[in-house]
Amino acid sequence: MAELFIEAGYNVIVTNSAADALDGILKKSVQVVLLGSEFDQLKAAEMIPLLRQCNRDLTIILISADTSLPLHRKLRNEGIFYHALKPMNREDREEIRKAVECAFESLKHNKAPQIGLKS
Repeated sequence: MAELFIEAGYNVIVTNSAADALDGILKKSVQVVLLGSEFDQLKAAEMIPLLRQCNRDLTIILISADTSLPLHRKLRNEGIFYHALKPMNREDREEIRKAVECAFESLKHNKAPQIGLKS
């Protein structure tokens, strides 16, 4: 996924470290986060409220195939921007690319967009 966004002209940060992700989010250098169902041994349900507290303007795109409907509703209430299934083919990756593009359009920042990805 990182190559897809790099080719599209985004500044991409790939990390497996919650501390590194939180650092970028607190400094507001990361505007959009692509988050899997688990990140650095934390569940998305635990991470999303924490990310929201660090930066209310953060756009979170959840990529997960194993989210139950009740959990999905809870995460929507926490403020995720978009939920996508884990990409299996080019069309799936295109869906996520469009979601990221839409996220940045809604942010309307003047600086180069930056994405935080979980590797």
